[in-house]
Amino acid sequence: MGIVAGLDSSPDFTRIVVCDTDTGAVLRQGYAPHPVDNPESGRPSDIDPQAWLLSLGEAAGGGLLEGVRAIGVSAQQNALVPLDAQGNTVRPAMVGGDKRAQVAAADLVDALGGREAWAQAVGSVPQAAQSVTKLRWLAKSEPENARRTAILLQAHDWLVWQLLGRPVRRTTDRGGASATGYWSAAIGGYRPELVELALGHQAMLPEVIGPSDAAGTTPEGLLISAGTGETMAAAFGLGLGLGDAVVSLGASGSVMAVHPEALVDQTGMITSLADATGMHLPVVTTLNAVRTLRGTAELLGMPDLESLSDLAMKSTPGSHGLVLLPYLEGERTPNLPHTAGTLAGLRRESMRPEHLARASFEGMLCGLADALDVLRGRGVDVRRVFLLGQAAELPAVQSAAPSLFGAQVVVPQPADYAAIGAARQAAWALGVSQGTLDPRTPPAWQGAAAQVLDPGDQLAVGQAVRQQFMSVREQTHPGAFRS
Repeated sequence: MGIVAGLDSSPDFTRIVVCDTDTGAVLRQGYAPHPVDNPESGRPSDIDPQAWLLSLGEAAGGGLLEGVRAIGVSAQQNALVPLDAQGNTVRPAMVGGDKRAQVAAADLVDALGGREAWAQAVGSVPQAAQSVTKLRWLAKSEPENARRTAILLQAHDWLVWQLLGRPVRRTTDRGGASATGYWSAAIGGYRPELVELALGHQAMLPEVIGPSDAAGTTPEGLLISAGTGETMAAAFGLGLGLGDAVVSLGASGSVMAVHPEALVDQTGMITSLADATGMHLPVVTTLNAVRTLRGTAELLGMPDLESLSDLAMKSTPGSHGLVLLPYLEGERTPNLPHTAGTLAGLRRESMRPEHLARASFEGMLCGLADALDVLRGRGVDVRRVFLLGQAAELPAVQSAAPSLFGAQVVVPQPADYAAIGAARQAAWALGVSQGTLDPRTPPAWQGAAAQVLDPGDQLAVGQAVRQQFMSVREQTHPGAFRS
């Protein structure tokens, strides 16, 4: 079948991989940062979408796409592009977890009748990053721009539309749509009344097409697949299936798993996303992951996380009774927005740097294990956990994670999994269009190269450490996990 390309437009850059259609082997790759006006001011909350096209053109330079027959597009799923009736941008795209929208999120929760009403309606409770919340902010803060807004697209929708020459038909996929806050994974359809609740009037929404459908063909004959959000593309690039979960270690943490049905969670702890294959991706987030390690490293005067890991390895499982509840920024899982962290179990023999270092790793991982248990408690099968993020390489993480998670842990080699997932989607759409692939079965590409860690005989030890953590959590925050 030849070669296909996957394009990932992240918050900071565009990355393109060109892959063999049959095996998924990466043959060529390109990269370019998005142009920004003032790099010293940090990542902007507003960005002209043309910047995405400029970096795309630069990343594709030098004949990178020569011979490519189809392109898949992945992009940050929290970027809202408001267009007027003629298809022109009303204002710059609103990107990321925009703190301006936090008050708007609370407004929306109240306007619909509480967290449970939102969970029932779309499978998630409004957060600052979601499109529906940004619409509310726009209506309150920029009413003239809100009035002019007639069409709503996300980043990957807009890029697909541009690549196809701005046709009348605008499309999206169920994965990207599920992150907006106005599409329900449970019913597989939009809730336009929520757009009106947020924006003050209706707007045109892109057509949701199937995982293996093509969005269209360029005048040059290049097939463009549906596209999807970055999270869904990365899951597809990793080759996740039933029984697989992903634990992502950023400053905050997230846990997601593949599940055959949408989960409606009255507490709002689960965000019910759809994936790029027709399945579902329930997600649970924690506010405190690697920031817990960084805070401990600073407290102990450690220069970096590698040094903190080395120090932690001098302690033993259970950290001599020290337990750190890592709720340094408050917490979402469990829902304790105004709390602080807790250090328990202080005895003279436990007051050593290595025990505190290990307690920070165990506290972070136990917090993520709590998030995994939220999914398991709703019937999600978790037999294998993919561990992502730079901290996944640390020995203190790798030694403790399998026994604390109670599952095999897979640490994939660093790769552009979102771009690879976008390329796999392109190969699927191309194969279906040619009649060589089943629209219900994606191409079987090589799995990610990875290190595999089993709990082995440490499982009982890990579960004892978890029990110690849960006892302190329940004593400090009684009933925190009761709905």
